[in-house]
Amino acid sequence: MFAVIKTGGKQYKVAANDEITVMSLPGEAGETLTFGEVLSFFDGATTAFGAPLVEGASVAAEIVAQKRGPKVIAFKKRRRKNSRRKRGHRQDLTIVRITEILTGGKQPTPKAPSEGAAEASAA
Repeated sequence: MFAVIKTGGKQYKVAANDEITVMSLPGEAGETLTFGEVLSFFDGATTAFGAPLVEGASVAAEIVAQKRGPKVIAFKKRRRKNSRRKRGHRQDLTIVRITEILTGGKQPTPKAPSEGAAEASAA
C-alpha cells in the first residue's frame, strides 16, 4: 500500500515506515503530523485518484528530526572588473517517518507514551 502526497510544493510517493526529507515543517522531534493532501492512493485491491485530492484519505507521520541541508554556494564573477560575490545557503529540512496511510476519514492511532517520557513526567 502506498500513496502520493503533496507538501511543500512537491509530491512524494510514500508507504508505511518510509523516511522522507521534506521542506521545513513546524514541530519538534516525536510530534505527529497529518498530511491531508493525498493525490492518489494505491492498495492491493483498490486504486483511487483524486480530482485534485482523494476524499477522506490522509497520511499520518512522525517528525524524526529537524536539520539543515548541504551548503549551496552561489558565486558570481564579473571578468576583468575585479568584482566577485560569494553567497552560501543552507535549506531547513524536516525528516519525517510515515506511520500509516488512512482512508475513509479515519483518525491516526494515538502513539503510546514511551517509558522515558513517563519517567521524566513523574520526576
